Amino acid sequence: MFFTTVFRPIAVAATLVFILATTSLPALAEPILTVKSPGSDRPVTLERVDLDQLPREVVRTRTIWTEGLVEFEGVSLATLVAELGLTAGELSFVALNDYAVTIPLSDAVAGGPIIADRMNGEPMSVRDKGPLWVIYPFDSNPEYQAEKYYARSIWQLHRIESAL
Repeated sequence: MFFTTVFRPIAVAATLVFILATTSLPALAEPILTVKSPGSDRPVTLERVDLDQLPREVVRTRTIWTEGLVEFEGVSLATLVAELGLTAGELSFVALNDYAVTIPLSDAVAGGPIIADRMNGEPMSVRDKGPLWVIYPFDSNPEYQAEKYYARSIWQLHRIESAL
């Protein structure tokens, strides 16, 4: 009787905690990227599922921050700009720590940078420079192997703001 009233509820609770901790549950929907444009009262918020529904691109490249050849997957900057109708000459990309870089709209071209949300097939966590990282195809275009493009490769991206 003592076991049933005292230890059984503890055993059930421990089992539930174990199941929840080891089961792959779908992530709760939450914004991964906020885009603010001039003339709009409300920012556009995108969740991971929204990015997954856009055409995807893969960039296999080496970076100055990673070891060896890395496969990045995400949405091209050109696709994102077109999808959101961004027309400003420059965009401000802001990281979780409020670090910001300016990227000219002219970088939004075919074969240009992507907004990566996966690295080597896995969703990127904040610890791994995620949730989003602007990646240029450094290996496939030597022009991108320059300081100005390395400086634009912002990680932990969470917000884009159109310049006026």
